[in-house]
Amino acid sequence: MMNGLAHGLDEILNGHGSGKKNGFVLMVFPFTGHDGRCNYISNARREDIVVLLKEQLARFEGQPDMEGKA
Repeated sequence: MMNGLAHGLDEILNGHGSGKKNGFVLMVFPFTGHDGRCNYISNARREDIVVLLKEQLARFEGQPDMEGKA
């Protein structure tokens, strides 16, 4: 299922050509009982995803909590 989703996302984001313009990471986890476990798939290299996740986490931690605000 994850491979099919990744293929579809890649085709939507980048078309049929060999040149990729957009990268993605798809993370899937259960809402209950996941114990921090998560499946992911991406069209990028693992090393690049690690950098991306660290940068994104820093942004999330630096932003004010927007929950409950419209």
